[in-house]
Amino acid sequence: MFMPVLSGLIVSIDAFFIGLSLGLQKRCKFLYLTIINIFLFGLCIVGFLLAGQIYEFIEIDTDIIVGFSFIALGLWCIIQYFASEYIKGRKRSSEAQEKSASLKTIILTGLIMSAEAMMITMGITFVFLPSSTIIIPITVAFAHFGYSAISFYFARSKYVKPIPITLSHIISGLALIVYGLMALFVELGI
Repeated sequence: MFMPVLSGLIVSIDAFFIGLSLGLQKRCKFLYLTIINIFLFGLCIVGFLLAGQIYEFIEIDTDIIVGFSFIALGLWCIIQYFASEYIKGRKRSSEAQEKSASLKTIILTGLIMSAEAMMITMGITFVFLPSSTIIIPITVAFAHFGYSAISFYFARSKYVKPIPITLSHIISGLALIVYGLMALFVELGI
């Protein structure tokens, strides 16, 4: 039981950077972060239940699926952010980005964070089946909320120098890619 909890805490660390990203957006309120995490909790439960149902039908090793899924999700997060900035066609300073963050950006970030948490839950469930328990989605959901809430308040405090929004998106994407690589390395015995 200790290893699934530890795994949930470790692989949820990217939520720290997502919370930081949301905290840098002046338009984002803590209530939005709370709503995102309630939705995220629901998706974690769905991911846990879904993983238990489809595990027996997967013919290839689930570590490979988990690894490539997280690498793809991390790359998508990074590419999507830069593509959306390019499409806007405006060169803005980091300060201007913070002030003009739209509700659409906040919702998209919340959806990405929730889908990523669901995949984390499924990945951990796959790894620890058949002894997986409901503690896995609960740990992942509360770790996401805890990490994102702490970093949200760090971004809003006057004692912490804010990092550019671009950097927080890159770090979040890289955290997902690293988790995917770790899953592949475990499978390949590296």
